Amino acid sequence: MHKSEVPLTSTELSNIWAAYLMSNLIMKLTEYFSTTTDDEDIKIIVEKMFNASQQNIEKLTTFFMKEDFPTPIGFTERDVVKEASKVFSDTFILYFCHDITLLALTTYPSALSDCTRKDTRNYFHTALETTIQLQDETVELMLEKGIYLKPPQLTFEKKVEFVDSKKYLSKSLSEARALNAAEIANITRIIHRAYFSKMIFVTFNKLSNDEELKKHFGKGRDVIESTIDSLKEVLEEENVPISASGDYQIFDVEVSPFSDKLMLYFVNACLGMFCFTMIGQALNTTLRSDIILKLTNINNKMKKYYGESLFLTINKDWFEQPPQAVDRKLE
Repeated sequence: MHKSEVPLTSTELSNIWAAYLMSNLIMKLTEYFSTTTDDEDIKIIVEKMFNASQQNIEKLTTFFMKEDFPTPIGFTERDVVKEASKVFSDTFILYFCHDITLLALTTYPSALSDCTRKDTRNYFHTALETTIQLQDETVELMLEKGIYLKPPQLTFEKKVEFVDSKKYLSKSLSEARALNAAEIANITRIIHRAYFSKMIFVTFNKLSNDEELKKHFGKGRDVIESTIDSLKEVLEEENVPISASGDYQIFDVEVSPFSDKLMLYFVNACLGMFCFTMIGQALNTTLRSDIILKLTNINNKMKKYYGESLFLTINKDWFEQPPQAVDRKLE
């Protein structure tokens, strides 16, 4: 196969490889969702996501072929039972779509900024534009149906001031200050995402027939529950209102539509990746020491859990090795 004149850089190959696996996962999920969604408006979103992921797979496969690089195995027909009964309510499926677009909006800009070759820049630029359009349509539909979880709307001081004391960074009974806008936004964002993640863990725990995985998904639910309790405590102390959790209705089924491999990958790549992104953003913009301590503790718990999750994936022989450099060490 003829190679491109300029080989892909290691960063480009890494991003293309990760994008392929994610698009492959989305294609399998939305293929199943399209057969179980009853709401026609939501089905339109699902089908658009399926078509976009299918197009992405075709374009990404071309990159691998040009570079004489093996295409990832990813997920096959064995990982999704398209004809399986409905597990998620239509509203839950829409939340699923929204979460997937949010994750893509955190990864595509980084991949685009790292690209050198024009064809790879064009790919991620187009993928980003498509995702923005899908996210916009998804949010509009959620607002229309009254299920979008909005951040708090509060009254803020309307004058410019400068911090005149280190007390601004601390939180004690004698040196308390109100939460600032960034802190409220970060905590709310994490709590809303945590409610979604919790219900994914609950669902996967019910669907899996592997006792080790059931226990692992149950542990993930407990870690998320402690995250919600810890951060809600901050908002409740400040009398900051927060939206109730979304309509995450699930149904009992006899046959799981997803393989254990696919469910564990979704936990690691989607829930885990986005989790660390959100916590990192929150740590970078939070100034109050008590919140930083809470976020650090949450981050440490998440690292431990997702470390165990990665080892579990390897032990099950499901971890597909990323592109590996030839060993350049001297004998």
